Amino acid sequence: MKANSSQYKKSSTIKRIVLWLNYFAAIALLLSFVSKYISPQTFWPLAFFGISYPILLILNIGFAVLWLIQMRWWALLSGLSILITYPNLASIVHINLSSKTSTNNDIKVMDYNSMLFDLYNWSHNKQSRKVIFEMLQSESPDILCLQEFYTSENPKSINNVDTLVQFLKTKNSHMEYTTTLRETDHWGVATFTKYPIVRKGKIVFDTKSNNICIYTDVLIDKDTIRIYNAHLASISFGKKEYKFIDDLNNNEYHDSDLVESKNIIKRLKNGFLKRAEEAEMVVAHMKTCKYKIILCGDFNDTPSSFAYHILSENLKDAFKEAGNGIGKTYHGNLPLLRIDYILHSKDFECHGYERIAESLTDHYPICCYLHLKNK
Repeated sequence: MKANSSQYKKSSTIKRIVLWLNYFAAIALLLSFVSKYISPQTFWPLAFFGISYPILLILNIGFAVLWLIQMRWWALLSGLSILITYPNLASIVHINLSSKTSTNNDIKVMDYNSMLFDLYNWSHNKQSRKVIFEMLQSESPDILCLQEFYTSENPKSINNVDTLVQFLKTKNSHMEYTTTLRETDHWGVATFTKYPIVRKGKIVFDTKSNNICIYTDVLIDKDTIRIYNAHLASISFGKKEYKFIDDLNNNEYHDSDLVESKNIIKRLKNGFLKRAEEAEMVVAHMKTCKYKIILCGDFNDTPSSFAYHILSENLKDAFKEAGNGIGKTYHGNLPLLRIDYILHSKDFECHGYERIAESLTDHYPICCYLHLKNK
C-alpha cells in the first residue's frame, strides 16, 4: 500500500508540474499574439514571444494532444490558445482553395534578397551568380525588387545593373546605395521594372545604417503605381551567434554559450527596436501616398511582429491571398521564418503566389501575380 501511495503521489506531482508548464505555454502563446499590437519601443520583451510563435505553437499542440489522450479537460488550455492565435498560423501556413489563375494582364512582381549575388562566395559555389541570374531570366518578372544589391562601375569588377538590364525585360531601374567604396563599388537596394518610371525617392532610416526604403512611381497603362522596396534592420548575427544556434540544434553546449546567448538577446532586442522605428517611418510615408501601392521587402521580421502588423494593416498580403503551404522565406538555421513579403493595395487582386526553390543565398525569392480590379 505504501508503495502504491508513493507512486500515486509521484504521478500526481508530475501531472501538476506538466499542467503548470502547460499554463505557461498557453499564456506565452497568447502573448505572442498580443505582441504584434504593442511596439517594442513601448515594451520590448513582448517581441521575444512574437518571434517564438512557431515553437510555442508546437508546444501547445503537444500539450493538447497529451491531455486529449488522457481524456482531460485541460486540453482546452492549449486548444483555446491555439484557436485565439489562429491568425498568426494563417500567416505562416496557408491553404489556398481559390481557383484564380494568372492572366496576360497580370503584373508579375518578384522580391528577392540577393545577398550581393553571392559576391563573397558564401555558398561555396563558383557558379552561384550565374545560377541566380539564370533563375531571374527564367522567371522574367515585370517588377523586380532586390535587397542586398551590389554593383560596380569598375571595368575590372562586376556591373550587375548592366547585366540585369541586358537580359531582363525590366529595362528601367532605380538604385539607392547605403555604402560606396572606392567611388565605384556600391551596396544598397534596387528596383527594376518594364514600366516607365515617372518619379523616384527614398526614405532614409539612419545615415549610419545599411538599411533603407526606396519608392518608385511607375506608369501602368494610365495608372500611376507606387512601388516601395524596403530592407529593414537585420539581427546582425555574427559567426559566434550562428555557431551557438548550430550547437543548440546539435544538442551541444559549451561554457562560452552563456555569453553568446546574452549577445543574441541583445542583438534581437536592438533589431526589434530599429525595425519598429523603420516600419513606422514607412507607414507614415505610405499614408501620404495618393497612388495604389505595392510594398516589397525583406522586413527581417515575422508575421507575428509589430513591424509586419503596421506595414500590412491597410494592405493585403500576397501569400495569405494566394499562397499554399509553409511560407518560409529564410533559408537558414532558424526554422519556419517568413521575413520576405509582397504586400499590395486592395485595388489589386492576387492571382497567384510562389516561392522559388533557388537557395544559393539565405533567402528564397518570392513572386506573385497582381491584377488591377478595374482592368
